[in-house]
Amino acid sequence: MKTSWRTASLVATAASVLALTTACGQDNAGAPASSAQNVGATAPAGDYGNPGTGTATGAGNGYGADGNQSSSSPTQAAPAGKLAVASNPDLGNVLTDGSGLTLYRFDKDTANPPKSNCDGDCATTWPPVPADDATAGGGIDKALLGEVTRADGSKQLTVGGWPAYRYAKDVNAGDVNGQGVGGKWFALAPNGKKAALSSLPGLSVRKDPKLGDIVVDKNGRTVYRFMKDEAWPKSVSNCTGACLEKWPAVGPVSADDTEGVKKKGLMPFTRPDGEKQMTVNCWPIYTFSGDKAPGDTNGQGVGGTWYAVSPDGKPVGAPGN
Repeated sequence: MKTSWRTASLVATAASVLALTTACGQDNAGAPASSAQNVGATAPAGDYGNPGTGTATGAGNGYGADGNQSSSSPTQAAPAGKLAVASNPDLGNVLTDGSGLTLYRFDKDTANPPKSNCDGDCATTWPPVPADDATAGGGIDKALLGEVTRADGSKQLTVGGWPAYRYAKDVNAGDVNGQGVGGKWFALAPNGKKAALSSLPGLSVRKDPKLGDIVVDKNGRTVYRFMKDEAWPKSVSNCTGACLEKWPAVGPVSADDTEGVKKKGLMPFTRPDGEKQMTVNCWPIYTFSGDKAPGDTNGQGVGGTWYAVSPDGKPVGAPGN
């Protein structure tokens, strides 16, 4: 596995520009620039993560885990497997390994060039993720996956250049006990940044346990399609008035501010009221007022006409799809 993510990023950007020149009979003017941020705590002085300074709890050895953690921890050299994206109500999209365990990054490491500064006891508490069998699942750009050679000669997975780790105190899939430990350890977002709701792209993909890969907005809220809308030869929204109050239209999003969503037909169009609305594969997209938190899918199947959106714009779970 090679760290070619910078070159691939330039190619992907050029491809997205070409894809936007043909679709829906609409132009892509007026789409805002990316507002994604790299959000995280500032690392204070100290060792590899004294749990007393972070949001997670731990004890005494200065690394965020109990002193009796040994190098025989079953998670230390476990294969990464097929990486996935999990939705966390506080952090947004979080990167996990094939077993659903959260992956982390360390502020004392570097991404350019990739380098791990977690060895010895630190690596017992924060087992490096092996690079050998890591593959990209839905919503993950495989070009961002790479590897770095550690001091002991082993190959460690990198994401966006950042070495990836597990946390010894995460036992179950979805645990994020390592988040914020020592002000230096943070859950990884799928793009290699620190996971945070405010750092989600304008549109991205998360894996729902029941629906599979679905599109979410910058706040982690599920995005929906209305079966009475039209996409070809041009995008048309048939949700107006009271309908629009219950199903708010998603505003324009720059193609550069998306992850995992099909680029073709990814553009805004002008609604009858003059407002701009975003489309996925030319289909108008909405959120649902009945979804109160990131990860909610209360709008799924409502009235037999509203369905979550797949990365290629299809209505998830709709009859005939």
